[in-house]
Amino acid sequence: MKVIKRDGRAVDYDRQKISIAIGKANNEVPKKERATKEDIKGIIEYIESLDKKRMLVEDIQDIIEQKLMELGKYDLAKKYIVYRYTRALVRKQNTTDESILGLIRNENKELEEENSNKNTCLASTQRDYIAGEVSRDLTRRLLLPEKITKADQEGVLHFHDADYFIQPIFNCCLINIKDMLDNGTVMNGKMIESPKSFQVACTITTQIIAAVASNQYGGQSVDMIHLGKYVRISYNKFKKQLEEKYKGKISDEIIEEMVQDRLKAEVSAGVQTIQYQINTLMTTNGQSPFVTLFLHLDPKDEYIKENAMIIEEILNQRYQGIKNEKGVYVTPAFPKLIYVLDECNNLTGGEYDYLTRLAVKCSAKRMYPDYISAKKMKENYEGNIFSPMGCRSFLSPWKDKDGNYKFEGRFNQGVVSINLPQVGIVADGDEDKFWKELDERLELCKEALMCRHYALLGTKSDISPIHWQYGAIARLDKGEKIDELLKGGYSTLSLGYIGVYETTKLMKGVSHTTKEGHDFAIKLMTKLRDTVKKWKQETGLGFALYGTPAESLCYKFARIDKERFGTIEDVTDKGYYTNSYHVDVREKIDAFEKLKFESEFQNLSTGGAISYIEVPNMSNNLDALETVVKFIYDNIQYAEFNTKSDYCHVCGFDGEIIINDKNEWECPNCGNKDHAKLTVVRRTCGYLGENFWNVGKTKEIKARVTHL
Repeated sequence: MKVIKRDGRAVDYDRQKISIAIGKANNEVPKKERATKEDIKGIIEYIESLDKKRMLVEDIQDIIEQKLMELGKYDLAKKYIVYRYTRALVRKQNTTDESILGLIRNENKELEEENSNKNTCLASTQRDYIAGEVSRDLTRRLLLPEKITKADQEGVLHFHDADYFIQPIFNCCLINIKDMLDNGTVMNGKMIESPKSFQVACTITTQIIAAVASNQYGGQSVDMIHLGKYVRISYNKFKKQLEEKYKGKISDEIIEEMVQDRLKAEVSAGVQTIQYQINTLMTTNGQSPFVTLFLHLDPKDEYIKENAMIIEEILNQRYQGIKNEKGVYVTPAFPKLIYVLDECNNLTGGEYDYLTRLAVKCSAKRMYPDYISAKKMKENYEGNIFSPMGCRSFLSPWKDKDGNYKFEGRFNQGVVSINLPQVGIVADGDEDKFWKELDERLELCKEALMCRHYALLGTKSDISPIHWQYGAIARLDKGEKIDELLKGGYSTLSLGYIGVYETTKLMKGVSHTTKEGHDFAIKLMTKLRDTVKKWKQETGLGFALYGTPAESLCYKFARIDKERFGTIEDVTDKGYYTNSYHVDVREKIDAFEKLKFESEFQNLSTGGAISYIEVPNMSNNLDALETVVKFIYDNIQYAEFNTKSDYCHVCGFDGEIIINDKNEWECPNCGNKDHAKLTVVRRTCGYLGENFWNVGKTKEIKARVTHL
């Protein structure tokens, strides 16, 4: 049995600790009031007879008090309560020692697995995690209501990013890069004026990205459409220089050719600056910036040709990859790319179809970009097209005082996710009980989200000048509070959810891909959507329903529920819950049917949603991938391809690791079989860390366990 401590750590059950605790209380009461060895043994045996895989330390102590009272040992029970209270006071002084020391000794595997983009061996990462452990401790003990902390520990909900909660910083955002480039910005107290060339614009963009990432805890997105203007500026500069030097000496055609050569070189260098800077920069939170580049060709954009040049170069460089320490080209984790399919590039004869074919070719080799259908997005967001906020959460439409839609310069205050299958387990097939229980748990989620909101209220712009004073979010005065940006739907508060599939199985006995299951799942999703709408009306805050891609949370909830409720077929027995509304990976469903089916759920989950399909051997299936991309444009708002992309740390091979006849993973290039030097990556989470193995009874390798 594992005992869950108050700080969330899981430790091995030790019956001796119960004996010691009762013994200390025994020493403070008369002999006739003391519990005998048989009494203590009986209490311990009762606790162990519950046969639980996991128990909260608070629950164990509650049982001890209850059993002492049943034995008529009232004075002893009182002394035990005092002892328990005294120990609680000691804990309140410091509960982070072991977790921090474990981090420094590189023994804290929970932290190591939590964020695959952070290397816990690095001093800078450890420094950030030490601060995070202190924040987590204070959050659990002092800042959150006890019922929310308990709900998080019991898997009722998940309070995201507790390791940053003590600071008044938010989750993720859309940087207002247009304002910062056109009107200048300030970093580290130094003025940065509007750039006079594309390459300088790219350099400034990466500096902004690093500064923004260092002052928030979630992802960020940059709409590359705003850099087309600076390609035009560079073009005009080159043309002026060459005409001044060669006008009348050589033909205009030759001058134009020379201008284009210089411009292509500048675009290539600028894009390379973005790619290499993002991958080599280290932010103050110990990792590369979590950034997404939004690639959108707007037919109404006066710089559309320049933006086509930028997108083509971004895709070409991503296709090539970036060299690792061995000089081998590999797939970089960042920046993430999102490519928008619109009328001009949806593979039906549009002027920019060549870019979409390049995007498909890039997806086949490097698993990026993801795809957004402008057609479907306009249907869901009042005719607008905009990027998700780095972490795939979407903003709701919002208009400024002049009636203009605004998306860039907005942000997400925080996320709380609900464990839907646990509601189904507790309801045990009773639908009336299910909806009643769901309502109660949703109110708890709302209270947790309001904690996020209240933690930011009163924050002054000085906390992060790059965000609040110099354009990333706003242009507030020094000392001005950010409160108005937290209200009226300008920023969002996201309700995440896990396990629609498992919940449907629990309540209806069938998958949500069946008629009966589908009707229940749609009713459930509609309930979630209507609930956040109600919260928005009640509070004036921007609550949103977020189909989160939180793979690690799918495992956390499933693990807790299996330990609490036992093995339930097709629910807790799998070791994971299905993410948000997704179809379970084991169901036999083709790619088109899956995307079409999940699109209905995306329409209800407008605060964030993405669907994926798994395609083996993508490099040999370009025609098929193009067919899927056409289908995405007409049928679903946001989708990605998922496949395996493996990596050998011995030779740098960046292909697909094989399983040999001995059931061992093996690099087909160099024959390396050392699993510690083989990384098998799934696209959905992009984990690039240490391998962990789940070995079955036959000692055969059954699965690799990381984030996914």
